Amino acid sequence: MNISCFIRPGSGIPFACILGAAFFPAACRKAGPPPPPPPAEVQVIKVQPADVPIYREWVGTLDGTTNAVIRPQVTGYLQKVVYDEGSFVKKGQLLFEIDDRPFVAAVDQAKAALVEAEARFKKTEIDVNRLRPLAATQAVSQQELDDAIQSNAAARGGVDGAKATLEKARLDLGFTRITAPIDGIAGIAKGQIGDLVSQASGELATLSAVDPIRVYFSASEQEYLNAIALVQTRASADAAAGSLSGADTDDLVRKLHIELELILGDGATYPQKGVFRFADREVSVGTGAIRIAGEFPNPGHILRPGMFCRVRARTHVEKGVVVVPQRAILELQGSYQVLVLGDDNKAVVRPVKTGERVAGGWIIRDGLKPGETVIVEGVQRARAGGPLHATPYEEKKAPAPPKA
Repeated sequence: MNISCFIRPGSGIPFACILGAAFFPAACRKAGPPPPPPPAEVQVIKVQPADVPIYREWVGTLDGTTNAVIRPQVTGYLQKVVYDEGSFVKKGQLLFEIDDRPFVAAVDQAKAALVEAEARFKKTEIDVNRLRPLAATQAVSQQELDDAIQSNAAARGGVDGAKATLEKARLDLGFTRITAPIDGIAGIAKGQIGDLVSQASGELATLSAVDPIRVYFSASEQEYLNAIALVQTRASADAAAGSLSGADTDDLVRKLHIELELILGDGATYPQKGVFRFADREVSVGTGAIRIAGEFPNPGHILRPGMFCRVRARTHVEKGVVVVPQRAILELQGSYQVLVLGDDNKAVVRPVKTGERVAGGWIIRDGLKPGETVIVEGVQRARAGGPLHATPYEEKKAPAPPKA
């Protein structure tokens, strides 16, 4: 169409209006649909069956394998504290000294009493030897001889008593030097120089043997019975089961070398492995738990009595189970589900039944088949139902602690 035919010359219509009218139909056309969004990025794993060790943990307390309480055996004034508090001491090392002057005097007195008793005994022995032939010829009466014999016997007893008194005085003198009865860490001294100490005054210090160090923890009666059943099953499967079948339960556990792990208060795992030592003789009526003891090497004496820890032990191995990371599992009103990547690259909700929590995540008892792909990262994006772009899951490592 020729637009100029509709415009009269001299009508005064601006050229811009004419141009706008010419292109107005094109400007009013509808825009096309927007392009689809790109597929959401997710990270996935392909589940495969594996043999997974199952561990149990208990709260434990560390203690010395031997704890020696140092108490004075004699009464006297504390003269010296010889050892360094908190240090390692050897058996026989001097720890305390009590003023020994009264005890030295007691030894000297006992020695003098022994000399006197021995002299009395010799005198009575001479009397018996002198009167015996005289009594045979009736030069003296039999009564005199009998009295001499009795005096000799009494003198012999006096010698024995004097020897015992001297030995007791020497022992008391030795008790003024208090030495370490074991190798171990010596605690803070509870007696100060100048204190009057005695058997009734209480302990002076405590020594603890800490290498190896002992850990005590309590297991429920059910846990104890389950562990014993597993131990007996393992012993039966062992090549040496014939020699172990009649062994005591504690001895059986020790021979099977069941390892323990120690998790310290700061969350770090102690590098040395421990061993089972024994179970207590009874189950507590009040708590229904039995006390278990284990031992760990402690060459650097880092572990000290009284420290709290967690004890971990492998109870059994789950054969051919599926494990998925914790972050892949969704909890909804007490039930659990995961998102499985379907053939169309879209997420499918799958209800699952979970088992024990393990280091790699959660054991899935039911709901997943080997070879299926589970979404781990990007779960919220995947739930929208759109197409997904999947890449292998990479577990994020914790950042390294800053250097001091």
